[in-house]
Parts: sequence; structure tokens; C-alpha cells
Amino acid sequence: MLSIYDIKPRFQGLLRPLSTRLAAAGVTANAVTLLAMTLSLALGLVLAIVQPGGAAYLALPIWLFLRMALNAVDGLLAREHGQKSTLGAYLNELTDVISDAALYLPFAFVAPFGALSVGLVIWLAAVSEMAGALGPMVGASRRYEGPMGKSDRAFVFGALGLWLGLAGQLPGWLEWLMPAIALLIAVNIINRVRAGLSESRRQQQG
Repeated sequence: MLSIYDIKPRFQGLLRPLSTRLAAAGVTANAVTLLAMTLSLALGLVLAIVQPGGAAYLALPIWLFLRMALNAVDGLLAREHGQKSTLGAYLNELTDVISDAALYLPFAFVAPFGALSVGLVIWLAAVSEMAGALGPMVGASRRYEGPMGKSDRAFVFGALGLWLGLAGQLPGWLEWLMPAIALLIAVNIINRVRAGLSESRRQQQG
């Protein structure tokens, strides 16, 4: 199923010169990964705890785009500059889940959403990434099927941050959005498990 993730190779191509310069300067993939998580936690917690008002949410789409770029850069550093490591594999998966949770959390305090619906999205997002990461355990590749994978969620929450930042509030009819996102992530989980099982069976038969 179509996902924004499908454009990742082209996006990485644009960032390849930057990753080459960073590697030459001694910057590591793990350092980039941890930087992205730290800044995500900082922004998410400030928005959730301080609740500074609509205009502050304009930082969210900007950061989500920059975070996507950092995620692409750390992947390029790992694959193309000899920086792959077991620790890096753990950090790549765990920091994504932590960062997503932190960046989605502020919307639990934004009308017309609530703690229950946003909490469900956060939980399902974590399960989705687990379903993708478990692929290698069953002899398949890391699975990225959509709908509503990490890149798609970044687009949606970035758009919500932009809307809230410009308008100051979100319309009441958007209360359906979080349940819809949760449903799409549930489909995503099923798709990832099915794809992993199918690939595993092909590997065993081959």
C-alpha cells in the first residue's frame, strides 16, 4: 500500500552529500540518532507540559521535517560509511518509538482530541514499529508497509501542528481523526505481519 516512505530513496539522494561531509568530520550515525531523539523529547515535553499556545505548534512541522532528514542521514552514515553496529540497530528502533510518543503527546491536551484517542495512537504506533522490527526474527526483512507508517504519521501530525499554529485552534469535526489514524495503524500492523510471514515462507521454500 502506498506510503510516504516510498519516496525515502530520493530524499536520501538529496542528503547524501551532507552525510559524506558529516562522516569526514567524524560525526557518527549513533550521535545523529541520539540528537534527533533528544530534540524530539525536548520539543514534545515543552509543548505537553508548558502548553504555550497555538503559535508554538508551528515548530512541530519544521522539526518533523528536520527529524526525517536526520533519520535519513543516520541511515546513510551507517550503510555507506561503515558505521553499522548492533548498538545502532537498537538505537534506531528504540529512539524512533520514544520520539514519536513525545511528539504525539502534546495533542492529548489539544481540543478536540483527548488523552484516550491520542494515547491509543501512541500505543499502536509502538506496536506497528515492533511488528516491522520483528521481521528479521522470522527470517524476513525489516517491514515498512503502510498505511500510516512513521513518515505518514509525521506528515499528519506536522499538518496538524501547522494548522493549529496558524489558526490557533482545531475545528471540532476533527475529533474523528485520531480514531481514523488508529484504525489505519491497525491495518498497518496486520500488513506488516502478513508481509513478514509471507517473506519468511518464501525464504524457507527457496
